[in-house]
Amino acid sequence: MTDGIARRLEVAVELAREAGAIAQGMRATLGPVETKNPIDFCTAADHAVEEMLRARLTTAFGDSMIGEEDGGEDSDSVWVVDPIDGTANYIHGGPRWCISLAYLRAGRVELGVIHQPGEDRLFTARRGHGAFLNGKRLDVSHLSHGAAPLVEVGWSARRSLASYGAFLGRLTKAAYEFRRHGSGALGLADVAAGLNDAYVELHINAWDVLAGLILVQEAGGVTNDFLAGSGLAQGNLVLAATPEIGASLAAMLGTSLLPRQERRDPAGGGPA
Repeated sequence: MTDGIARRLEVAVELAREAGAIAQGMRATLGPVETKNPIDFCTAADHAVEEMLRARLTTAFGDSMIGEEDGGEDSDSVWVVDPIDGTANYIHGGPRWCISLAYLRAGRVELGVIHQPGEDRLFTARRGHGAFLNGKRLDVSHLSHGAAPLVEVGWSARRSLASYGAFLGRLTKAAYEFRRHGSGALGLADVAAGLNDAYVELHINAWDVLAGLILVQEAGGVTNDFLAGSGLAQGNLVLAATPEIGASLAAMLGTSLLPRQERRDPAGGGPA
């Protein structure tokens, strides 16, 4: 079974790179842009990438797949995929978008892959084997920079302006800095890489975060239990942070943290 996880990670890396090439190739001729809500969009590239990933993963492993655009069925062996996270950035020509794949076995995330073609960043994580960026082992910041904690705050139209205002007020009172860049998957990946100290969104979908959450856990960070309740099907609050500020943020949000992932040296490096 563990060999099956390793093979799935290899294939996910290959497919993430292929998906990035497809999306980049289609960018010059986007065609119609679908508006799902005022801050959520979809292009022909989203559909093309998702269709490719579904076909290839099903053929390779017989697994089910849940995708952002066309849904899918949960099972004991399921991929959860965002074909393009940060579609608004993709449409506007910026680099802050990515392909995100997570694999779950019996309800537990076993691996995650996030590929950001615009900056040639490939993030990989496998449970118990560490998190990597382009083959280099990752560690969260541990606030080693000495500056005020930096929190990326994602925005969801499913939560009120008042609730976001209240949370940002708590951050300001605690002397935390905050930013927003438009991709939950990359926001979480940056926590794993020590470039952000935390990522918070009051509601977000599973395909946006599952790959990023295992990255943070495997890089020594802390997270809430995103999959609690109906998190896989309906989304949830997400919190991921360097351990030094995790409890403080959890208290601000009225949530709790999962036990910190025990880290060990992997048998080898991550995919390059």
